[in-house]
Amino acid sequence: MTAFRADPAEENTMTATDGSRAGERELLPVASAARVRAALRELARPHRTAALCGLAVLVAATGTGLLTAPVLGHVIDLVAQGRPASAVTAPVVWLAVIAVAQGTMTALGVSLVARLGEGMLATLRERFVDRALRLPLERVERAGSGDLTSRVTNDVSVITTAVREGMPSLARSVLTIGLTLVGLAILDARFALVALVAIPFQVHTVRWYVRHAVPLYAAQRVAVGAQQQRLLGTIGGASTVRALRLTGEHVGLVGRASQAAVDLALRGTGLVTRFYSRLNLAEFAGLSAVLATGFQLVRDGQVSIGTAGAAALYFHSLFTPINIALSLVDDAQAASAGLARLVGVAGVAGETDEDPREAPSRARGPVPHGPPIRVRGIGYAYRAGHPVLRDVSLDIAARERVALVGASGAGKTTLARLIAGVHRPDSGSITVGDAAPGPDGVPAGRHVALVTQEVHVFAGTLADDLRLARPGADDDELHAALERVGALAWARALPEGLETTVGENGHRLTPAQAQQLALARLVLADPPAVVLDEATAEAGSAGARVLETAAAAAIEGRTVLVVAHRLTQAASADRVVVLSDGEVAEVGTHRELVRAKDRYAALWEAWSDGRRP
Repeated sequence: MTAFRADPAEENTMTATDGSRAGERELLPVASAARVRAALRELARPHRTAALCGLAVLVAATGTGLLTAPVLGHVIDLVAQGRPASAVTAPVVWLAVIAVAQGTMTALGVSLVARLGEGMLATLRERFVDRALRLPLERVERAGSGDLTSRVTNDVSVITTAVREGMPSLARSVLTIGLTLVGLAILDARFALVALVAIPFQVHTVRWYVRHAVPLYAAQRVAVGAQQQRLLGTIGGASTVRALRLTGEHVGLVGRASQAAVDLALRGTGLVTRFYSRLNLAEFAGLSAVLATGFQLVRDGQVSIGTAGAAALYFHSLFTPINIALSLVDDAQAASAGLARLVGVAGVAGETDEDPREAPSRARGPVPHGPPIRVRGIGYAYRAGHPVLRDVSLDIAARERVALVGASGAGKTTLARLIAGVHRPDSGSITVGDAAPGPDGVPAGRHVALVTQEVHVFAGTLADDLRLARPGADDDELHAALERVGALAWARALPEGLETTVGENGHRLTPAQAQQLALARLVLADPPAVVLDEATAEAGSAGARVLETAAAAAIEGRTVLVVAHRLTQAASADRVVVLSDGEVAEVGTHRELVRAKDRYAALWEAWSDGRRP
């Protein structure tokens, strides 16, 4: 139903002169390590049974697999003793049985662990999306769409890989390492003791890696977010960039942002290469110690060749799980950085803790349909010391249609967003109906809807798209909303009517049809007051009159503020408010202001002259 877009001229002013809120991005927060651990515990709590079952099965599978080395050691002893080939038959059969049993139990255990991870991942995704949808829009805009987009895409992707591939591998590796060391101790405690020679090398390697990897991956995530923000901004403003002949400059900005992300990725690759080379040194030291000890013990007759061989096999079998476990430190660092960014979003104060599907009806409860709107002493600046609005006061009567007029950069869109609750005023208050403003100066609840030129057609059926505004609406209500905005005819003409898939990879709606769809959602949401900002920007095209009629029908009976980018909108309004340099300069009807021969009259004359052939 709603989409948000600033006046291009005002956007340029925000970026150029108001750095603290627009020019300089204020990224969404990153959660602390303690908060991440708490979130993981909360996510895992409902899956404790699955976790315990998966752990038990993996322990059994790993323990069964460890029987392989002693059996092979027994085979070595049989060969060393000169026993006939038939004596090896039983151990070989046992090896086959062990392999089958281990494979079966491992598959079951990994499946249980994977289900645990997928359940936690699904819950994490749902909570993140829920919180992201509740974020104050002003907060998202200050961070930039690239920051939130990178968290939804890159961070979720990294965490998904860690959960689907890392968790099962880590569980198996840790169990294998622990039980293998126990097996070494059972063969001879001295083998387990010398195997510990590798630990100092490994501990030092991991500590060195973590010390360098944590800040590197955090910086890489920020760089990727900045890259996406720069790319989205350039693509979104492509027409303006080309018109101002700034293509080369913007390509350079995107290139520099991309190069920064690539440089950090290459540093990460080099770090991982050095990490594995140090692990190889640990393996060499440990295996050399075990072989030397086995040689000494066999020479002294304290253990058999088979036992020494089993010990060497045990330690050699540790190479893979240890490397897997330690290499997963790399994935863990990347995943923990991504997880901290996702959990951090949950810590941002949302617009409301209500279920967004229920909020419209509750918010509308105490507010009459078409309530008066009172703006008192509003001040707002995107950067301290550079106010966009100064002490603006305005009264809009119940069910009145007021047009907001002014030159580019006068503050029209900013005031509209303040009234719609997108931004929060630095000073003053806004009251809708009898609802008292909250401590942030805006009314509690969602009483004012903002509709702009940029509307989104969600992927799914047309009916589902409409029901986003009112989940419980039946087909008759959907038809009534479409008919009210003049869209029922083309909706019924779709291949499957309301069940036609629209949006990406579906039936493509024309811009005018998409705008009518947004207006139909407005009818279904039924807000008491509406702000229209270029919501009928298709005017001037073949569907201009249709959209004007649709908008008039959708807002009937509501209190309406129209950001008038075309003065024909102002001429048809009940009253006109003229903004100049962030202040209210004139208020009156169209005729009164034209007769006054002041700012509005000059704007009207310029507009009229521009329309004459």
